[in-house]
Amino acid sequence: MSFFKRRAGQARLFCAPIKAMTVLRRLVISITLGFLLASTLWATPPRMLLLDAAQADQDIIAVGERGTILRSSDNGQKWDAIASPTLATLTAVTFARDGQHGWAVGHDASVLATADGGLSWTVAHQGPNLEVAYLDVCAADEDTIIVIGAYGQSLRSLDAGKSWQSLMVQDSDSHLNCISQGDNGTLYIAGERGTLLRSKDRGETWDNIASPYDGSFYGILPLADAKLLAYGLRGHIYRSLDDGGNWTSVPIATHPLLAAACVLSPGNIVLAGQARAFLISRDGGSTFTPWAQTQTTGVAQLMVTTDGRLLAFGESGVTLLREP
Repeated sequence: MSFFKRRAGQARLFCAPIKAMTVLRRLVISITLGFLLASTLWATPPRMLLLDAAQADQDIIAVGERGTILRSSDNGQKWDAIASPTLATLTAVTFARDGQHGWAVGHDASVLATADGGLSWTVAHQGPNLEVAYLDVCAADEDTIIVIGAYGQSLRSLDAGKSWQSLMVQDSDSHLNCISQGDNGTLYIAGERGTLLRSKDRGETWDNIASPYDGSFYGILPLADAKLLAYGLRGHIYRSLDDGGNWTSVPIATHPLLAAACVLSPGNIVLAGQARAFLISRDGGSTFTPWAQTQTTGVAQLMVTTDGRLLAFGESGVTLLREP
């Protein structure tokens, strides 16, 4: 299975139909697996496919293959398995500012919800077409939740997940890979075929951002003062100083697929993706240089913990990266 976070992969293979089980069989297996996992505590970081993670108050919640939901209360040193109501691969997770209400999305058109900081989860929504894969989710505010996915499939809730409506963000069926939010509330979507979108009204309307590249983007990283970094296939990195009005290519020596980004500290940005592909910028994204790490498998997500450590999530589960 592809390791790319919340992705349909470089092409449309990520969403290949998964053979559906009967509802009864799925429920029995899910409940049984949930009870087994709920008693598991990893003293060392678990090694399984993890595709995303989010901060839930003082805890970290990570999600991944086979409906996996993990929780750490010590910034990633030890992990508890949380009972999951699904066996579908979970591709993304987000939490509202209160740190208690959260949502996870994934394959089988699944949307899960929690109201207790990730300790327990329920199915909040499931679309009728189980071949649909949702690839990312964002809590734009306490009430507005936006879900995006393969073939342009999108949902929005305006009542904190109590009800869901289809959302039209583009005219094409391009995969929508990643949704991010700037400090000023502006939302950004990155997708295949050069898709870059922006919303300044919590997803009510979306503007096309002129794209500098016609291949797949896997994320937009909003920075301070209307600066943006867009990154994707073949080592393509672009920087904008005017909220996407103009873009400048940021050259690097190699051409890896870049799937994850985070701000390590002011001015210091880390990008990662394919095995051994770690890049670091110490000038706010103007230039990037290779950053040697012991991590050698694919990275889907990067996260800075509350105590300042950098965690990588991906094919090897979760890995603590050394200081730059």
